Amino acid sequence: MSDIDYIRKQIKELEEEIKKTQKNKATEFHIGTLKRKISRLKEEMLEKSGKKEGKGYVVKKQGDAKSGKKEGKGYVVKKQGDATAVLVGFPSVGKSTLMNALTNAESKVGAYDFTTLEAIPGMMEYKDAKIQLIDLPGIINEASLGRGKGRQVLGVVHSADLIIIVLDCKGINKLPLIQKELYDFNLRLGRSSPRITIKKKDRGGINIESVPLTKLSKKEILKLLHEHKIHNADVLIYEDVSFEELNDVLEGNRHYVPYLVVITKSDLTNEEEKNEIEKFLKDLNKETKAVFISAKTGKNIEKFKQAIFDKLGLIRVYTKPVGKKVKKTEPIILRKNATIKDVCLKIHKDFVKKFKQAKVWGKSVKFEGQRVGINHKLFDEDIVEILI
Repeated sequence: MSDIDYIRKQIKELEEEIKKTQKNKATEFHIGTLKRKISRLKEEMLEKSGKKEGKGYVVKKQGDAKSGKKEGKGYVVKKQGDATAVLVGFPSVGKSTLMNALTNAESKVGAYDFTTLEAIPGMMEYKDAKIQLIDLPGIINEASLGRGKGRQVLGVVHSADLIIIVLDCKGINKLPLIQKELYDFNLRLGRSSPRITIKKKDRGGINIESVPLTKLSKKEILKLLHEHKIHNADVLIYEDVSFEELNDVLEGNRHYVPYLVVITKSDLTNEEEKNEIEKFLKDLNKETKAVFISAKTGKNIEKFKQAIFDKLGLIRVYTKPVGKKVKKTEPIILRKNATIKDVCLKIHKDFVKKFKQAKVWGKSVKFEGQRVGINHKLFDEDIVEILI
């Protein structure tokens, strides 16, 4: 038995142990420890197979098959526009057809597997925002372990602002598999980074403060910290966290990203089948909702564009020159919770230094033309006049 086969055997045994272990508060730490062992074994497998660092995918732009920026051992997709979303799914689920319906890209379409062999970007324009979409080659089982150049594909996903999981109506049962591959590649879908602060120090041991009290005991937290070779630190936990969440913070290489599920070829789905799919998704995770679309007929394409815009948390802010009427054209595109300071930085960094106050018209103020400070939070379609 080769080293890699032996590691696979160990991983399988640990996964079987997790399945057999009843999940409750008393076993959470044990299950977390098993998952951490599996993660370490997968890292070891990648090192032994030489797949830990891949060459990556070249971004193919229209009319230029050799475009793309190379950095070190991997390629990176040059981010353009106001935000970037990637289309992830198994082969032949209609990603290319969907891409062509949403953008100006020319992604090949064919009724056979692995049509897309490169990462192909296109630009979707919606509500004055320019959203870069990237059609990736279909991923396969064990993509996170390097099968089918999976790590190069997922490497592009890591830099995205939004992940769009594309499934067709007949392959909805593959969603858990895709989520697992993304999870194993250190992507945390639909989550935000746990509110934990860890400040290492030279001496004094470990001081733990938790507000509110976490389900993890002090003993369990100490054990995990010691496993990460942390013996002197001030730890402040602002929310109830699990073993997995604390471990993710300690690992430090997790990427937290929003996601959408889109079901293609809905023109081939009747109402009963649609209800079954929605029930399946709800049973998996009550927070997971899907948009049913048909790129062929155009059904729900506009609804899907709106869902992308909303998930990215984009807002449009219009600037008004002092003493002039506002023209609602070419807004500044910002993210939810953006402030007047963000508007200033978009215009010119000197605006922050020279800023005195601003006047705002829109939903973020109590009355039209209200004077606000530089940290005032803005809403979609607000109008801003900067006074310097």
